[in-house]
Amino acid sequence: MPYELNSPLIVGVSSSALFDLSHENTIFETRGLDEYVKYQIEHEKEILKPGPGFKLIKSLLQLNELVPEKRLVEVIIMSRNNANSSLRIFNSINHYNLDIIRAALTGGMPIKPYAEAFNINLFLSTHVTDVQDAINSNIPSGLIYNTKSKYKESNEQIKLAFDGDAVIFSDESEKIYKRDGLEAFSNHEKTNALKPLPEGPFANFLRLISQIQNEFPIDECPIRTALVTARSSPAHERVIRTLQAWDIKIDEVFFMGGVRKAEILKAFGADIFFDDQHTHLKDSANVVPSARVPYKNLSEQIELFEEGNKDQKIKNKQQDEKK
Repeated sequence: MPYELNSPLIVGVSSSALFDLSHENTIFETRGLDEYVKYQIEHEKEILKPGPGFKLIKSLLQLNELVPEKRLVEVIIMSRNNANSSLRIFNSINHYNLDIIRAALTGGMPIKPYAEAFNINLFLSTHVTDVQDAINSNIPSGLIYNTKSKYKESNEQIKLAFDGDAVIFSDESEKIYKRDGLEAFSNHEKTNALKPLPEGPFANFLRLISQIQNEFPIDECPIRTALVTARSSPAHERVIRTLQAWDIKIDEVFFMGGVRKAEILKAFGADIFFDDQHTHLKDSANVVPSARVPYKNLSEQIELFEEGNKDQKIKNKQQDEKK
C-alpha cells in the first residue's frame, strides 16, 4: 500500500551535486544531449567520483543508523537526466552504499514541481535555474559550488554553517544596508533589537535540524550548527533575541564584523556553508563545501543594489564638491 514520506528531513539532491559530473557536463554543453546520453551509457559501469555535496549527503543518511526505529532523513535524487542516462548514477550510489532508493528523473524538464510533490525541505543542485525556481517556491535551496577542492574527510559530527541575513533571516535588514549603508543598518537594528527578525528561506530547515538534534542527548548529538554572520555589535542583539523567540539553539555563533569568513569555517569544519553572497562563498568554497542561497526576487535585489550604488555615487560627488 502506498504511504507518505514522514521523515523530519527530506533532501533533494541533483546528480551533479552528489557526484562529480563536470566532464560529462562539458560533453553535454559542447556536443549535445545525444552524445551525453551515449557517453553515460557507454560508461555506466565506471563509478563516478564524489561531488561537492557527497560528504554531507552521506553523513545525513548515517543519522538513520543512530535511530533504527525511525528514519530521520530521506534523500531523493532530483535530476534532469532521463532513464537511459541514469544507470551510471544508480551504480555509483550502490557502489558507495548510499541508502538512496528514490529518484525523480525529469528528462530535461524543471525540477520544482517534483520537489514540491515530494515535500522537499532542502534542495541542493549545481543547476542555477532549478535552485532559483525552488527558492521562489519557498523550498530551502542552495547552489552548491563545485571547486574540486579536497575537503577534510570526516567529522565526528555533522557540522552545518549558515549566514544570517537573507539565509536564516529575511533580507529585510540587508536591503537597508545595501540601500542606505552601514550606519543606517546599525541604527535600524539597534532600534529594533527587541523585535524578532522575519524568517528567511532557511529558517524552517534550521527548525527541522533543531528537531533532529532534540532526538539525542546534548552530549551525544551528531549535529552541530554555526551562525557565521558579517554582523557585529550593536546589530548582534537582534539576532540573539530572534533565535530565543524562535526557540532555536545555535551551537556556535560568530559575529565577524566584515572579516573574511573562510578561516572560521575551516576551523569549525563545516560540512556545508550556506550564504547569499558570492563575495564570501568564493573563499569559503576552497576550504569547506559551500552553497549560495539565491534571493527570492532576484530582479528586486539587483534594483536595490543599483539604487544603493547610485545613492553612494551622489554622496561621493557631494563630498567632493565640499572639499
